[in-house]
Amino acid sequence: MQPNRISGDLVMTKANNLRETENVQEHLQRVARLLHKHKLVEGLVHTQNMPRQELVEALVHKQNLAELQNLLDKLHPADVAYILEAMPLEDRLLIWDLVKAERDGEILLEVSDAVRETLIATMNSGEMRAAAEQLDADEIADLAPNLPQYVLDDVFQSLPMEERENLRAAMSYAEDSVGALMDFDVVTIRDDVTLEVVLRYLRRLDELPDHTDQLFVVNRDGHFKGVLPVNRLLVSDPGAKVGSVMAAGMVMLQPNEKAHEAAQAFERYDLVSAAVVNNEGKLVGRVTVNAVMDFIREESESEALSLAGLRQEEDLFAPVWKSLKNRWTWLAINLVTAFIASRVIGIFEDSIEKLVALAALMPIIAGIGGNSGNQTITMIVRALALGQLNTRSTRTLFAKEIGVSAVNGLVWGSVVGLFAFLIYGSVPLSLVMTLAMMLNLLLAASLGVLIPLTLHKLGRDPAAGSSVMITAVTDSGGFFIFLGLATIFLV
Repeated sequence: MQPNRISGDLVMTKANNLRETENVQEHLQRVARLLHKHKLVEGLVHTQNMPRQELVEALVHKQNLAELQNLLDKLHPADVAYILEAMPLEDRLLIWDLVKAERDGEILLEVSDAVRETLIATMNSGEMRAAAEQLDADEIADLAPNLPQYVLDDVFQSLPMEERENLRAAMSYAEDSVGALMDFDVVTIRDDVTLEVVLRYLRRLDELPDHTDQLFVVNRDGHFKGVLPVNRLLVSDPGAKVGSVMAAGMVMLQPNEKAHEAAQAFERYDLVSAAVVNNEGKLVGRVTVNAVMDFIREESESEALSLAGLRQEEDLFAPVWKSLKNRWTWLAINLVTAFIASRVIGIFEDSIEKLVALAALMPIIAGIGGNSGNQTITMIVRALALGQLNTRSTRTLFAKEIGVSAVNGLVWGSVVGLFAFLIYGSVPLSLVMTLAMMLNLLLAASLGVLIPLTLHKLGRDPAAGSSVMITAVTDSGGFFIFLGLATIFLV
């Protein structure tokens, strides 16, 4: 009967967890309803002219906010962060005031940089220091760019010597390096002890670090020797030595490696954690899958913003002026390219006056070219991010994209040519449409490969503004090609 009772308890526990773990959207809606209720009741109390109004107002205020605070206390820090990001500034700051002080640090780590700035701006130095002191050294390093220097100095002085050294090391690495993802909370064991000794050692710990799927084996001097997977520890003979059971062939990372290379290793080998060793072969920390996932998410968001010509992540409810500063660079560039496109059209004003159909058809050429170029750019940026391109493969890829565009140009050029013939009944116009479509798609493919590769070679983000640039070129180029051909063969 005992196994059945245990199984039943597990089922009940899972059912309770499912009931408690609501969708984050439901949490957001509940918070929004509570805030609306709080403001509504507060507004009604303000409009009443009654004795002891201040006392009534205080009681109503506390009742509504207590319900909201009770909800926030039950939520995971990541869910609270999501809610804060989805709220206008006034509501966000009200919710932030209701968050318990001991949770400030972990929630600040979860929110975006833009929202974090708005939250930290409302905190005094004591609150910032208390929030940072709740975190580990590697987490403080993540928060450090948003903290005033004097607060960071106070936090540094309050840490134990070992934590100080860890914080100094974490802050010394570049933002896109493995060292920036590194966690110093590592369980190490010696290779010359038995598994029974390891098990006794683990039982003395209060808890294992998060995402501990393996223990890291070192010698007396701290040099990394291998890993002991936890599952192997549990099923092996307790009398066996660690050195005879550990896995020697494993993935090792170095602090100065690029973080995206670590991300690729985690994806390729399905890792949960990996050792980080220095040039001397000593274990200095580990990278875990949660840090890698956060890095991949941030990189994906940054790439999407760059393709749209945004300089940085933007708070959804940022002030108008701040949003303008983030967006106007590429808008200004786009305006210049639009003027260029208009002048290209202006060159062929006489041709358009003689054959008005050109004005109606030329947006088709430019639009399809822009879409095709964006498809090529997306493929190239992805290949660069995954490290799949070298000199030889670049030539092959370039030839392949030219071939794809040539076929697409012939097929879809024929379609738009047939469309032009059915509307205007002109075979020469139909042929010009087909040829212009082919040439503009070839131009789009060429620049779709060259723009991100050139940016990458110059050490710039290959996604930065690529979409804006390719659209500008295919617009001007498409107009020039189509109107030029029409002037030569039709007018």
